[in-house]
Amino acid sequence: QVTLVESGGGLVQAGGSLRLSCEASGRTLSRYAMGWFRQAPGKEREFVAAISRSGTNPYYGDFVKGRFTISRDNAKNTVYLQMNGLKSDDTAVYYCAAVTPYSSSSVYTRNHSYDYWGQGTQVTVSS
Repeated sequence: QVTLVESGGGLVQAGGSLRLSCEASGRTLSRYAMGWFRQAPGKEREFVAAISRSGTNPYYGDFVKGRFTISRDNAKNTVYLQMNGLKSDDTAVYYCAAVTPYSSSSVYTRNHSYDYWGQGTQVTVSS
């Protein structure tokens, strides 16, 4: 079993940037395909980004529009989400998630595909 811990959230002004980190422990991150999701108050959990176990095939939610970048450093057991051009609509709790993939290039966009979740980190964007 893998344990995921997110960090890097906080309060930022609109147009600013944040980099979220998700560190894995218990098992090596290289076993898993990874994803980022977010949930705003009163809304359903929403897909943000995903990356394959091999680090290829990054995939993003439609709303990202080139503003966010997902990456991973398997040697550090960490996945990142670089967020630029933040908007007030990006305010949410951000979660990372892990799944044992079908292949090294598989990515997953649905939250029910994932087996492990972190506790989340709050991102608040002020306008």
